[in-house]
Amino acid sequence: QVQLVESGGGLVQAGDSLRLSCLASGRALSTYAMGWFRQAPGKEREFVAAISWSGGSTYYADSVKGRFTISRDNTKNMGYLQMNSLKPEDTAVYYCAVRRGARSLSMNDYDYWGQGTQVTVSS
Repeated sequence: QVQLVESGGGLVQAGDSLRLSCLASGRALSTYAMGWFRQAPGKEREFVAAISWSGGSTYYADSVKGRFTISRDNTKNMGYLQMNSLKPEDTAVYYCAVRRGARSLSMNDYDYWGQGTQVTVSS
């Protein structure tokens, strides 16, 4: 069993930056791929970014490519999502999730989820 807790969300203005963190407990994070997803009001949850267990491979949704960076520190059991040049359309609850095996874009592939952290970007 893996427990995930996200933090770092908040209210910012367009163009600002935020760094989300995901703290894992229960198991060593180093054996899991990690993904970040988000869900805006009235919309389905969508993929944002994913990173392999080693951190050597990453993948991004087109909507965040070049603005967001996913990373991890397995020694600290932490994952991160650095978000720059935020836009109002980035407003959502952001979730981290982990899975054994390769990184995936599909939320159905992930085994454990955090409770989410709210990110609100004002124009």
